[in-house]
Amino acid sequence: MIPMTLDEIAAATGGRLVNAPAPVTVTGPVEYDSRRIVPGGLFAAFEGEKADGHDYAATAMKAGAAAVLSTRDTGEPGVVVEDLLKALAELAHVVVERLGELTVVGLTGSSGKTTTKDYLGQLLSRLGPAIAPAGSLNNELGFPYTVLQATAETRFLVLEMGARGVGHIRYLTEIARPDVGVVLNVGRSHIATFVSLEGTALAKGELVEALSADGVAVLNADDPRVAGMAPRTRARVLLVGESESADIRAEQVTLDDQGRASYVLTAAGRRGHVRLRVAGRHQVGNTLSAAAVALSLGMEFDDVVSALGEVGITSVRRMDVFTRPDGVTVIDDSYNANPSSMAAALRALASMASGRRTTAVLGYMAELGEFERSSHEEMGRLAAELGVDRLVVVAENARPVLDGATGFQGWAGQAFFAADQAAAIEIVRSDLRADDVVLVKGSRYRTWDVVDALRPEEDSR
Repeated sequence: MIPMTLDEIAAATGGRLVNAPAPVTVTGPVEYDSRRIVPGGLFAAFEGEKADGHDYAATAMKAGAAAVLSTRDTGEPGVVVEDLLKALAELAHVVVERLGELTVVGLTGSSGKTTTKDYLGQLLSRLGPAIAPAGSLNNELGFPYTVLQATAETRFLVLEMGARGVGHIRYLTEIARPDVGVVLNVGRSHIATFVSLEGTALAKGELVEALSADGVAVLNADDPRVAGMAPRTRARVLLVGESESADIRAEQVTLDDQGRASYVLTAAGRRGHVRLRVAGRHQVGNTLSAAAVALSLGMEFDDVVSALGEVGITSVRRMDVFTRPDGVTVIDDSYNANPSSMAAALRALASMASGRRTTAVLGYMAELGEFERSSHEEMGRLAAELGVDRLVVVAENARPVLDGATGFQGWAGQAFFAADQAAAIEIVRSDLRADDVVLVKGSRYRTWDVVDALRPEEDSR
């Protein structure tokens, strides 16, 4: 965060200065985990379900915090506010307004946000200091938290924007108005709250509506609901994809035996061969969006082509591929799941098989509402259609995946039901062969326990 006195923080947040007889200046970032405080930082004392941050204020100060932002007096130098989330948003807004040389890039989509954010951070860091922290910091807390990592030296701030309903992205753009907006796709993620794909598109499009006439909107030409957002923005529109209508396009897409894509990148009459080092055909679209942003911000075409071949995924448990000493390849995509991302992961598994036996360990996909059963069945049918050899479905709420696979005519694979992660681990381990390829995918219900049980001991997390 840029240096700010407690008086300035109190003014920005509408808070009350406490326990500060002498002037105090915050010079470090905001942190809500007292274990991660750095000297000069500001500790945000949230009240959680399991712990109350106010109880850790003294610990944070001993670790070097300059002050505490809280909803009650902790006895430490700080600012007391009524609503801590609102206060962080207001503070973040003030910081962005003061950073005149900063370019803000916002991105949203039903899947691929975090991965594309990782790519953008790596590309833009070649143009100047960039903030794009690992992980999915895309909600009312994570968004301002990310903004408040920016300093006077930061030139590019990449912000992931999630939404659970109409108006959520608009709220985030009011904290930090984007100069460039990226919409990746519209799918069934969180559709229980959006009700329909049209509702999802309405919410995601709030990002491009927030752009000024000087801004740039990067839209997926291969997704009609995203491409259809073009009339909703005043900004210059760049379409990306494999469609002939795309301004920045991938041609001649191929996959190697590790599921890594190669393609010819075309833009403004230029052509260059890109070979990705990340697995999954869906990474073509993600890297195209990152390329479009970089090109729009002045990166040379040849540098973009070169950089795309070097980018990797820095956030954990997202298409993290590793091979054990016995030759078993594991695809750890266990951080989260929705129908779009699970389908992409299954296709990546199939493309990496190259004659090897495949196992898909699939868990529950949350927040699908009335589409819950049909979406899980659809994933089972897709697994069968792709010829997955062993399907392990974890937990009762994911059982429809099993029904979809076993009901697919002609599928010759094996289907297993595991009541929990421990049972899934036992099933996979009981018949694990050298050179197998194993995918693990699910919605944050500790599906990653299966991955960790398969990791070599020296690589355990």
